[in-house]
Amino acid sequence: MSSVSSASPVSSRSAPDLDAIAHRRARPAETVAKGLLLACASVSVITTIGIIVSLLRPAIQFFSKVSLWKYLTGTDWSPLFQPAGYGIRPLLVGSLVITFIALIVAVPLGLGAAIYLSEYAGERSRRILKPLLELLAGIPTVVYGFFALTFVTPSILQRYWFWGQKPDIYNALAAGLVMGIMILPTVASLGEDAMGAVPRALRSGSLALGANRFQTTIKVVLPASLSGLVAAFVLAVSRAVGETMIVTIAAGGQPNLTLDARQGMQTMTSFIASAGMGDLPQGSNEYRTIFAVGITLFIITLVLNIGSARLVRRFREVYE
Repeated sequence: MSSVSSASPVSSRSAPDLDAIAHRRARPAETVAKGLLLACASVSVITTIGIIVSLLRPAIQFFSKVSLWKYLTGTDWSPLFQPAGYGIRPLLVGSLVITFIALIVAVPLGLGAAIYLSEYAGERSRRILKPLLELLAGIPTVVYGFFALTFVTPSILQRYWFWGQKPDIYNALAAGLVMGIMILPTVASLGEDAMGAVPRALRSGSLALGANRFQTTIKVVLPASLSGLVAAFVLAVSRAVGETMIVTIAAGGQPNLTLDARQGMQTMTSFIASAGMGDLPQGSNEYRTIFAVGITLFIITLVLNIGSARLVRRFREVYE
């Protein structure tokens, strides 16, 4: 009895001591790992700061010579010609029109694909369809641009357009339609992930109360995954606004202040691409227009991301 009672305190003290020794030995390794992870996380912050710094100084020099009010409200964008026009509204309208057309294609089709993959498709169908859908995301955007220019416009839009004037060879409609196909995998994949995160218990409870699968999807799964769906939609909008090659090839390079998608338009990204490849002398006001348009695009994307974050926090559902 005495031997047992004397041994138990020793064993009870030895276990915490061994844990403390192991913790002290692991502390240097954890410190190094923490530093490496912090460095990895800081890359995005440093990159963002670098982008802002590289855009800000030439943009400030540009706006010191061009009125900000004239820049935002002007209807003539011809900075590379004389007399120069610095009204960005044609580029803004072109970007918004093409993005709107792309969302009309991507949001319903992407949401439908996400619902099918998450709620209706079997395991075998999901293994086949999801890689094929995500394959669209791997196609280079320049291929999408030539597809819109050489196939969608002449073989579909101009051939089967029976209402009013036919679309021009360079038009915003073809660019928007093909851009919608390009961002469709983003909406579908992120939407399926958001709906897949909804607990199965909610579906089971809805079905137990007498709802069918469609009613469960519409009234239970979609509201519960709304924050993830909003994030997917905003990411698709950001990608559409920042797309360059499709609009450069298919929509044309002529600034045009119109809502008629049958005509050619120029977007902000398209102007940056075309002007950046030109022979503009550095330090000239024409050269600084690239940075002015770039920081405008950056601010638009930043506002979209901030709005997305607020919407996600507002509609986020937390499950135990």
